[in-house]
Amino acid sequence: MERRPRRNRATAFSRGFLKETHLSVSNLVQPIFLVDGKGIRDEVKSMPGNFRMSTEEAIKEMQSCVGLGIGSFILFPAVVEELKDKHATYSKSPDNFYLKAFTEIKAHFGDLVQLITDVAMDPYSSDGHDGLVEGDTILNDETLPILAEMALAQAKAGADIIGPSDMMDGRVGYIRDTLDENGYTDVGILSYTAKYASAFYGPFRDALDSAPKKGDKKTYQMDPSNKREALLEADLDFAEGADMMMVKPALPYLDIIHVLKENYDIPIAAYNVSGECSMLTAACQNGWLDFEKAMPEMLMSIRRAGADVIITYFAKAYAQMVKDGKI
Repeated sequence: MERRPRRNRATAFSRGFLKETHLSVSNLVQPIFLVDGKGIRDEVKSMPGNFRMSTEEAIKEMQSCVGLGIGSFILFPAVVEELKDKHATYSKSPDNFYLKAFTEIKAHFGDLVQLITDVAMDPYSSDGHDGLVEGDTILNDETLPILAEMALAQAKAGADIIGPSDMMDGRVGYIRDTLDENGYTDVGILSYTAKYASAFYGPFRDALDSAPKKGDKKTYQMDPSNKREALLEADLDFAEGADMMMVKPALPYLDIIHVLKENYDIPIAAYNVSGECSMLTAACQNGWLDFEKAMPEMLMSIRRAGADVIITYFAKAYAQMVKDGKI
């Protein structure tokens, strides 16, 4: 045989310098769940190892992550029911603990951290939907000013990157215009471009208590069977000024990550969502998989598909393995 591929796999050295895909801690974003109050650190039962935290506890957690080389965080608010209403009014309130947290975190860390937000109505909506509800309809255009006001409040609080996760048509352009008109031209937009109506969001909704009170999200989140539609969504977000585009979830949609990477010259992000991570964690806790082997393989597959940025609940664990020389 003239060609024997195994020769290039014969030693750790040859495998090392022929490695095609490299995953760094700098590619990872750690999610943080925030709640109002003091001294709160409650584990999410369906997401072992992940916690709802008050701001000072979140700062401690972030300090630990920073010490491992993680500098990017995406923050999500768990809002009590009595503060929710039909128009998500609390999202832009000066008393909003989520907005206050951004200011406190930035005051503590300065430029050592990059903070990404979540822009959607569902954490604040009494209907539990990402857009304004009228009867059985999710109103698109009427939702856009609400999202833009939310994004502007987050930028004023110190956010570095706005993350519209709502999937309303036209929201990236509306938010970009609002930020620019108010002097926040340097605040980026990470658009949830291809966010699918997935079964893998369950543990996340447990963490935030943000499930719809009625109906589902299939009129605005994408059908899992569709691929070409992701290119349409990407064309629109790119034209409207998105700085990065995201695919969510990651593992069932590696082909979508790849097709966006091949067709656009801006960074592509992927969200390794709660259900994916909880599924792996459960298998490892039952002894069916080896966490220190399976978790890095999972993240590498997302990176290999083309993701420049990976939001994952395993960011800290991966960074710890790198520090310990296990990767």
